[in-house]
Amino acid sequence: MFLSIIFLVGGFLILILGADKLVDGSSSIAKKLKVSSLIIGLTVVALGTSMPEFVVNLISSIKGSSDMVMGNVLGSNIFNVLCIGGLTALVFPIVVKKSTVYFEIPITIIASLAILFMSIMGDYLISRFEGIILLSCFIAFILYTIVLSKKGNNLEGEFEIREFTLLSSIIRIIIGIIGLTLGGKLLVDGAINIAHYMGVSERIIGLTIVSVGTSLPELATSMVAARKKNVGIAIGNILGSNIFNIFMVLASSAIVRPISISNDSNIDILVSAASVILLLLLVVLGKKFVISRVSGFILFTSYVAYIIIILFSK
Repeated sequence: MFLSIIFLVGGFLILILGADKLVDGSSSIAKKLKVSSLIIGLTVVALGTSMPEFVVNLISSIKGSSDMVMGNVLGSNIFNVLCIGGLTALVFPIVVKKSTVYFEIPITIIASLAILFMSIMGDYLISRFEGIILLSCFIAFILYTIVLSKKGNNLEGEFEIREFTLLSSIIRIIIGIIGLTLGGKLLVDGAINIAHYMGVSERIIGLTIVSVGTSLPELATSMVAARKKNVGIAIGNILGSNIFNIFMVLASSAIVRPISISNDSNIDILVSAASVILLLLLVVLGKKFVISRVSGFILFTSYVAYIIIILFSK
């Protein structure tokens, strides 16, 4: 048990360090290739913050741990909206753009419901073909985002891109890949062993410990953005991560190995969709599309209530 905890904690630290180095190296090279900071932020940086979920799910999928795959994706999405969104609004109220209300939020809801539809219509299974469909949606979303960004319609704030020498950038990328691979394996092995030792399902471990750990980059990004009062990036980071988790992370996992979905996971899918619907209602009902501190408190306490329910339901 002690060794499994060491694997889990060490895996988290190495995973986050690996994602950070990969983003730094990739962003620096993209900058040298004259790619704009805006595009780098919307692609490389956004993808980088989702790499922990991606690596953990890829390893879990190879091991055949479908409950861990679903728990990590859905747990991360719920944590992003309710906990990170709530905490960010508590630090500084979030002003939400109309494009976010009319595009990103509905896309996030549709993506969650699409998984439920695939589950029910496919005998509680997300097949490789359905994974390809989801991945195609991810590519379309990225292209659409880039087109909007070039028109100056899709992003509030600027991303700061650090530049390094070419050799230093390559070294960071290599360290990042090694860190992600090693950290992901340690984390998954530790989490599965802890689940077996404690007699709880891999789904519960995925929904709680693993999902929170892999969402730390999003939490750090959003809290820093809120502290700098650049909350446009914070809300975009939250919703973008949720979309990536479904269209890229879950899709890639299904392509590696079809994902079986339990009845409990179907409930988690509904909670994931409901959390975004709650966010939408708070935005629409708020003054001038603002997520106030009161709304932030509602989001955060909803997450705490959800965690208490799933922990005491088994």
